[in-house]
Parts: sequence; structure tokens; C-alpha cells
Amino acid sequence: MESTTTAQRILRGIEFARPRNADPLLLDLYLPEETRPGSAAGEGPQGRGLPAVLHLHGGGWRTGERSSMGPVVDGFGFNPIAQLVAAGFAVASADYRLTTAATFPAQLVDAKEAVRWLRAHAADHGIDPDRIYAWGDSAGGHLACLLGLTAGSTAFSEHGAGTSHDAGTSHDAGTSQGADEAMADGPAYRAAGDAVAAVAAWYPPTDLVRMGAQARPDAVATANDPGSREALLLGAQPAEAPAKAAAASPLTYVHPDAPPFLLIHGTADRFVPVAQSASLAEALEGAGIDVELLLLQDADHMWSTPHGGSDAAVQATAATIDFFRRQANQH
Repeated sequence: MESTTTAQRILRGIEFARPRNADPLLLDLYLPEETRPGSAAGEGPQGRGLPAVLHLHGGGWRTGERSSMGPVVDGFGFNPIAQLVAAGFAVASADYRLTTAATFPAQLVDAKEAVRWLRAHAADHGIDPDRIYAWGDSAGGHLACLLGLTAGSTAFSEHGAGTSHDAGTSHDAGTSQGADEAMADGPAYRAAGDAVAAVAAWYPPTDLVRMGAQARPDAVATANDPGSREALLLGAQPAEAPAKAAAASPLTYVHPDAPPFLLIHGTADRFVPVAQSASLAEALEGAGIDVELLLLQDADHMWSTPHGGSDAAVQATAATIDFFRRQANQH
């Protein structure tokens, strides 16, 4: 389904994967209505396509939906995705299997499928396949970090995870399942890599092994709570399954060939300890990776602030757009 708003076109409900025993996975694709001088795309080499950002929503891996930034940010009355599109980027906001349907690594497998779909269909939408970035908030930030650190890993291969792929039609377009499957795993799709060229993550869980111990005294929830979000993701309490917790932690996969990172976290986050971003930033820096860590004073999860204003969300959005614009203009 296509709709048009100010300066952007939106293709809603594009099916990009069909996990076995789960609902089809959909994404919404936001495209600038036109490329303007001074935009990220307009400043690239002549003839290149749009830089694109894959957005992954938050919600503790158990709730949430594509194109949402969470109830607090959504309630501020401005749209970070629309602002990124206005800056000259294509944005694909994708669903992934929640913990009500599957445990880790299903969520990462799905995120990789979205990257592959975006790269395989880049020419169809005027996207530069070499300038695809990942961005996520909270649980989505965790997945975005993993995308940046596990490119090419056979441990998270979609072909061993029971997924099939759609050629990119709208979910309600009425195409037959047989036709979709005939086009599903063609050479272009199989050849499309899962690498992203940069990562921006808002308040991401990065170390599930230590996350519970790092919780603030006034934490709303911790990883060590019975039935915690992290326990549902792993299928076990993190403290009782440290190997599973490590396998789901971006910190585990830091390596010297990772792409640039931007990590943004509030110092008063009561859900995801600020140490989660700080420790990943330290590890990335130690590996020689270009990493920026922005700490927003007194900001809680989803950029909630003591005075209820949107200033932290506005600052995080501006920093994210600036980061991606710099990445797009460098390559």
C-alpha cells in the first residue's frame, strides 16, 4: 500500500520474510519524494542511489511494532523517521519475531533478512546498496548493534532458520503464495549481504551477562527479575545461562573490522543501565573502531525527562541524522 505525505512516499506492509510457524514479516519503506541539493543523497557522487537506514523498533523484544519509536517518543508530536527521510535518506522500518513467537537468535535472523531484502531490492527503489545503515532503539538498538558486529556470520544464517523470502510486494496486494515462493530465493537475494555500513543505537542492551548487576537502585525492571525481558529473549534467566546471555550480547562480537557506531543513552535510564552503552563504546574504541558515545543528562528510557519535555528526543534525533549524513557523505 502506497501513501504520500509531505516530501515523502511510504510503501507500507512489504513482506520481506516468512519464518516457519510464524506470521509473515513486514516492513514499511519511506522514500524522499525527491532528492534535494544538500540532502545526504544529493551530496553523494553523481548517479548514486539514496543512502538507506534500516530501523528496528524497541519494546523489550516482546512488544512493539515497525515504524514506532515507543509510546513516549511517539507522543512528543514529531517523527524521527520523517526527519531522517527529509534529510535525504530512505528508511525501512521492519518487524521481527517477538519473544511470544521465538527466542534468540530469531530476532537477529529477521533483522538480517531485512538487510538482505533491502540490498536485493535496492535498484527497485533507487537505493545505494553500499550505503545501508542500521538504527534501533532499546531492543531494536540491541539488534542494530548485532547487525553491525556479526555480518557474514554463519551462526545466524537465515537459510538454517526456516525462513523464505518474498519478492517485495505489499502484504495485502493479493499475489499468490506460489508465485512469491518461485521468486523467493533467487540469485540476487542469496547474493545480498547482511552487512551494514554504520550503526546508531539508542539505549541498547549490549551485555546481557552483566546487565542485571548494573541496574540502578531505582530501576523499573532488571535483567535478573524472574520472567524479565532478557529471560524471555534467551529462554532462561541470564544469570542461570551465562553462555546464552553472552551469545546474545553485542559486546561478545566486537572486532576490528566493525563499522562506525553512534551510541546514545540517557544517564537516568531505569530500564537499560547507561553502563551498557559505555562498556560497548569502550570495547569498540579499544578495537580501533570509530565510535561516538553521547550521554544525555537526566534522560530516562525513551528520552523521558523529569520535566516531561522532548528536548532529549530532539537532541538524539539530530545527532543520529548528523551521524548518518556524515557517514553517507564519506562513502
